[in-house]
Amino acid sequence: MSVETHTLANGLTVVCEHMPGLESATIGVWVKAGARNENAAQNGIAHFLEHMAFKGTKSRSALEIAEVVEDVGGFINAYTSREMTAYYTRVLGADVPLALDVLADILLNSTFDPREIEVERGVILSEIGQSLDTPDDVVFDWLQGVSYPDQPMGRPILGPAENVQRFSRKDLSDFVATHYGAENLIISAAGMVDHAALVTQAEALFGHMPKNAAPAASAARFIGGEKRMEKPLEQAHFTLGFAAPYFRDEKVYTAQIYSMLLGGGMTSRLFQEAREKRGLCYSIFASIAPGLESGMLSIYAGTSGESINELAQVTIAEMKRAATDISAAELARAQVQMKAGLLMGLESPSARAERMARAISIWGKVPPLGDAVARIEAVNVAGLRDYAASLCDSPEIAMALYGPVDKAPALEDLHAGLRG
Repeated sequence: MSVETHTLANGLTVVCEHMPGLESATIGVWVKAGARNENAAQNGIAHFLEHMAFKGTKSRSALEIAEVVEDVGGFINAYTSREMTAYYTRVLGADVPLALDVLADILLNSTFDPREIEVERGVILSEIGQSLDTPDDVVFDWLQGVSYPDQPMGRPILGPAENVQRFSRKDLSDFVATHYGAENLIISAAGMVDHAALVTQAEALFGHMPKNAAPAASAARFIGGEKRMEKPLEQAHFTLGFAAPYFRDEKVYTAQIYSMLLGGGMTSRLFQEAREKRGLCYSIFASIAPGLESGMLSIYAGTSGESINELAQVTIAEMKRAATDISAAELARAQVQMKAGLLMGLESPSARAERMARAISIWGKVPPLGDAVARIEAVNVAGLRDYAASLCDSPEIAMALYGPVDKAPALEDLHAGLRG
């Protein structure tokens, strides 16, 4: 398998990986724009736009968009993140040209019919309501908000209901005109695909687009803070957040391995101490979300109102202990877990297409998988302990709590305990 890349004259990038032995392919268009590219009044419009792409074009109705893909046994979907919006299909190899034609149609020819806007407005308001009824969704949105207050990176992807209620056809068209230029688009395909044929079709479908470079997103700065809300739920939802390396930071693999051994699996420190030894929770984990220029390490646990103080103290104690006694065995296990997760995850064409699109957006190229494996293997115990110690010395941290949390410690007390 080899990755081939081509950039059209207008700046649109086509990246392709043929995977021998597969009969299917994933092909998608990744747009380098998401919630981070919105201002406060626009918050939620990138996600609204993603929904509207499937609601009709100049030549296809919403039903016809679905039918043309499903009639060949395919699948079409999309998602919005803080830094990207993706529109993608999974089809048999022979139907890749049809899939790209549909993707081009929904991206370039959507009509934003006012009647469909009203229908989808109701759908998205229901989605927001469903999210608000999901406590772990709520608490992570709060954690993001207190970590990056008054910044696009801290706003919810779905946006507030009041924004969604007033978005107009012009608002959608203006966001497309600003952020959906050719230089901001990446066509990525993996599986049973032919690179040369894909480039030829991409040129025919997208080659007329102007470059239209999008404005740079505002810089994200981790500030930290606390938000808590008491509510009579069955579980107290507890989250902590820390500034972490971004994708191009040389420490990003150290941070990822640290999060793995702290709370990435059943052998992790938090799982063993908080769940297995003390029975304080059912779910507890740590994860890192690196971005284009900022990242965040988050810790989550669901526990009882009576246990939340002890669980918070155990979390801080495990973070402090990691700064002095991370072992070579723990490192080796986390490295193997991370490599296995990376390589197993890339056995599907969908995962490979996504990896390539993200790599192009970060580095402008797709590094060989061997580079990632080598960087994982290069992490050492001393570097891990230093990173763990740096988290204990964090000048700012964030915390969000939801549920029966009246017995939870204050953020400043946890911060003092971490640094003490």
